Amino acid sequence: MSHITAKNAYKSLEERINKFPQGAPPSKTLYQILSILFTEEEARLVAKLPIKAFRVKTAANIWNVSQSEAYKILDNLAKKALILDIEDDKGKKYILPPPMAGFFEFSMMRTRHDIDQKLLAELYYQYINEEEDFIKELFYSTDTKLGRVYVQEEVLTNENEVTILDYERATHIIEESKHIGISMCYCRHRMSHVGKACDAPMDICMTFNNTANSLINNNFARRVDASECKELLHQAYENNLVQCGENVRSGVTFICNCCGCCCEALVAAKRFGNMNPVQTTSFIPQINYDSCINCGKCVKICPIDAISKSIENNKEVVKIDEDRCLGCGVCVRNCHKKSITLRKRKEKIITPANSVHRAVLMAIEKGQLQNLIFDNEALASHRAMGAILSSILNLEPAKRALANEQLKSTYLDRLLSIKKPERKKSN
Repeated sequence: MSHITAKNAYKSLEERINKFPQGAPPSKTLYQILSILFTEEEARLVAKLPIKAFRVKTAANIWNVSQSEAYKILDNLAKKALILDIEDDKGKKYILPPPMAGFFEFSMMRTRHDIDQKLLAELYYQYINEEEDFIKELFYSTDTKLGRVYVQEEVLTNENEVTILDYERATHIIEESKHIGISMCYCRHRMSHVGKACDAPMDICMTFNNTANSLINNNFARRVDASECKELLHQAYENNLVQCGENVRSGVTFICNCCGCCCEALVAAKRFGNMNPVQTTSFIPQINYDSCINCGKCVKICPIDAISKSIENNKEVVKIDEDRCLGCGVCVRNCHKKSITLRKRKEKIITPANSVHRAVLMAIEKGQLQNLIFDNEALASHRAMGAILSSILNLEPAKRALANEQLKSTYLDRLLSIKKPERKKSN
């Protein structure tokens, strides 16, 4: 009977997780992962939590316990980085992060002795690298991507500097963040337990703002200032790591410094070809064949194998697969002849305004918009948007598809910028 109860608890948690636009496909491996991270009672309780951020009072009412008891439970979950505890002007609120970027990573962002991290790493490898369903769901189930690539700013030309926007700069994200946390790289830590890690820097994973503050307060990250964080960014450049961060223009919560052998996104880019797992930069490299000596260093250094040699007119030349290329600039940095430069892509790169904007777009594309709208008024802070989005659910398919395209334009941006009118105070 206890086995059945446990199975039901983790099944309910699994269903709760899959209310996120970026969910986690069911499998025996996922069940094992959740059973390591959550106790049966924690799984039962967390499965009942809303998608949106909530206060302790909400959890207490849902769980039918006192607020002091709910606080103890939530505090313990936050100490294990299974939920985030966020401070605002009204006090503390909580949110259950998705698996990725979220509690999967958090579990490996420091050395821990309360769980079997080697077993967990092996299960992650099985679930992510061998079963593939999770990676395909995470990176390829929607046109709107969870993450995006930041260009290596140190290789930008004066012409590039004129065209790059602030939110496309990792340095701008660092400088604008209220809180900055540095943690162990989840990817390389995970791969070290299965004997496949590279020698790239380990303590270089960056989190920002409220997410960083929660991880810092619960000892999953160390607090740094903008100056030290930019030094680490330069170190990442020197180690040919690719910066992959949250795909939003404001409120970025993470920037990972990724290698092509351990990082899920870059491994997926190599495995699935031109199906970009993350949004590219607005740049693309181009080769000056007059000065290129065909040394092949760019071929070896590209983290996703987007550069190769081919035969043209009986001559071996270096070619860039522009459909696959992420525009990171690593090849530019490593060309000692300066034969590779960056130019602007012809197509315009659309970046969601913030996490709400991105979540809505991803939910629409996955047919999960109702989860956001009807989960305890998850979008209540954007009532105008909520009313429009709820009506979209009742449109016929052709019109719903048209609305989908309109939402991807500046229309949703404008809705997100609308502030609720202030109520007039009565005399």
